[in-house]
Amino acid sequence: MAQLLVVQGEQIGQRFELNAETSVIGREAGCEIRVKDPEISRRHVAVIKDDLGFRVRDLGSSNGTTLNGDTIRETRLKRGDRIQLGQTVLLFLDDLAIRAQGATLEQVRIVPPDTGEDKSAIVQALPVMSDMSQLFAGNAPPFWLQERLSSLDVIYKASREINLITDPNELLPRILELVFDAIGADRGAILLSDARGVIEPRAVRCRGNAQKGERLHISHSIVDHVLHQRQGVICTDTLSDSRFATAPSVMQLGIREAICVPLQGRHSILGVIYADHRSVQELGPEAVATPPRRFSQDHLALMVSIGHQAGLAVENSSLYQAKLDAERLAAIGQTIAIVSHHVKNVLQGLKGGSALIRSGLDTGDLSLARRGDTILERNLDRVYDLVLDMLSYSKSREPVRSQVVIRDLIEDLVELMRPRADSQKIRIESSEIPESLVASLDEEGMHRAILNLITNAMDALSGRENSVVRIDAGYDESKDLLTIEVSDNGAGIAPEDMTHLFELFESTKGSKGTGLGLPVSDKIIREHGGRIRVESQPGEGARFVIEIPGMRISEPVIPMRTSTEATMTESEILRARAAISTEPAPPE
Repeated sequence: MAQLLVVQGEQIGQRFELNAETSVIGREAGCEIRVKDPEISRRHVAVIKDDLGFRVRDLGSSNGTTLNGDTIRETRLKRGDRIQLGQTVLLFLDDLAIRAQGATLEQVRIVPPDTGEDKSAIVQALPVMSDMSQLFAGNAPPFWLQERLSSLDVIYKASREINLITDPNELLPRILELVFDAIGADRGAILLSDARGVIEPRAVRCRGNAQKGERLHISHSIVDHVLHQRQGVICTDTLSDSRFATAPSVMQLGIREAICVPLQGRHSILGVIYADHRSVQELGPEAVATPPRRFSQDHLALMVSIGHQAGLAVENSSLYQAKLDAERLAAIGQTIAIVSHHVKNVLQGLKGGSALIRSGLDTGDLSLARRGDTILERNLDRVYDLVLDMLSYSKSREPVRSQVVIRDLIEDLVELMRPRADSQKIRIESSEIPESLVASLDEEGMHRAILNLITNAMDALSGRENSVVRIDAGYDESKDLLTIEVSDNGAGIAPEDMTHLFELFESTKGSKGTGLGLPVSDKIIREHGGRIRVESQPGEGARFVIEIPGMRISEPVIPMRTSTEATMTESEILRARAAISTEPAPPE
C-alpha cells in the first residue's frame, strides 16, 4: 500500500497509508489524513487513487500546494515526490518502494571472483573526499545539479565535521560557520534552552567586523513559534503575518529578512539556529549598489537539515561530557575506596603495635614493647610508601635529568635493600657494571622506579628457599638502548595476571600490596621515553627489563658522584627503615 511520510513539520516521521480511493488531507477532524499545521486549510488537498496510480489535487486551499517546489492544481504522483502544505512536507512512497523495505539478507549473494560469473568492469572511479566535478570530466555539471550538489556538500560537511567535535565551545561556532557558508547570512546566533527551559544565546557570528554599537535583535515570538511548532521559518515582516501579530516587525529591528530553524535532538528540541540579512539602513550607502541577497525555500530546507545534524552533534557533545564526568567521578570513588581499604589495614597494624607497646610498658616487658615498636615502624613505612607512590603517580612532569653513573645508582639500591634481604634470607646481587656507563636520567625518579621492582621481587620470594634477586645493567650501542634488569627465581607470574600488571590498584599481594608500585615505575620509565618489558613463566621466576632509548654518549664521562645528595632525603629515610631490624618481623 502506498504511503505519505512526513519529512518536515510537527509530525515529522509519521506515516499515513493511502487506503481510500480518495484521501483528503487537512486540519479538519473529518479528513482521512489530519495534519497539525496552522498554515494549511481545513480541507487542503486530496490524493486520488485510480487505475494508473495516484494523483494529487489542490482543493482550493488558501496558501496553495507545491509539488517538488512547483505550485500545482492537479498532477500525477510518482515515487519520491515531495508535497508541501504550509510548513509540512510529505514524501510519497508507492507500493514498490514500500515492498523494497521488506527485503531480507537471504536475497544478497556475493559472486565469487573465480567462478567466471562476475562480468563487471570498473568504468569510472572517484576517490573519497574528491571534487564532485571530476564526475563530469572537468566540465561543470548541469545547473540544477550544481545546486543540489552544493546543498548535499554542505550537509555532508556538517555531518562529517561537527560530529567529530566533542567540546561545546568549539562546536557551536563551527555550526555557525557552516550556516554562513550555506546561506550567506550577515549575522547569526545559536540559542539553547537551559535546565529551566529558558532560551539563551550561546554563540554569535557577524559577517566581517561587527558594526559599532550593533546589536542582534531576535524576535522572541519567532523563536517560540519555531520551538513549539518544530518548524523552520523565513520572516520578512512579522506585521503582515497573523501568527506574530503582537511581535515587532523585523524591519523595525534593522533586519531585512531572517531565517530560524530548530536544533532537533533525538527526542526534543534543544534550541534554535537564527540567521538574518541586515537591512539597507543597517548596511549603509555602500550597500545600495549591491543587489540584496534573499533567503529561498532551498535555503530553509538546507537550514532545517543542518539544524537536525547540529542538534544531534550538540546532544553527542553533552553525552560525551557527561560520560567523562561520570568516569571521572567513578575513578575518584574507586580510588577513595581502595586507598581507604589500604589505610584501614595500616591503621589496624598501628593499633596492634601501640597496644603491644602499652602492654609492655604497663607490665615492664621491654621485649613486648620492642615488638610493638617494630610493628609501628613497619606500618608507618607502609603509609610512607602509599603516600609517596600516590604522589609519584599523580604528578605529570618532565624528568629532571642529570648525568647518572649507573653503577653507583645500582650499588646504592643494593646497599639500601640488603638489610631486608638478609632478614628474609634472600641473596641480592648485581653484575659488574662499568663505571663508564653514564646516562642522562632523572636520578630520583629512576631510584624510585627500580626500588619498586626490587621490592616486588623480594615480596615474591617471601618464604622460599635459595631465593635470589639479581640486578643487571648494560648498554646496546647498536640500538642506543640502556637496559636495567631486575630478576628473581620465585614462583613467576600467572598468565592471567600478566595483562593487569601495570594497571592502577591491581595487586597479587592481597592486603599487603597497594597496586601502585608497578604503575608508578611504568609511569616514570615512560616519562623517560622508555618502557618496562616483563618475561615470566610459572615456576621459573620473573624478569623485569627497563629499556630507555636515546642514551648515546659521545665519550665516557666519569662525573663526581652526586647521587647521595640528589636522593639524600628519600634514600636516608629508606636506609634507616631497612636497618631498624635484621630479624624476621613478628606477625601483625
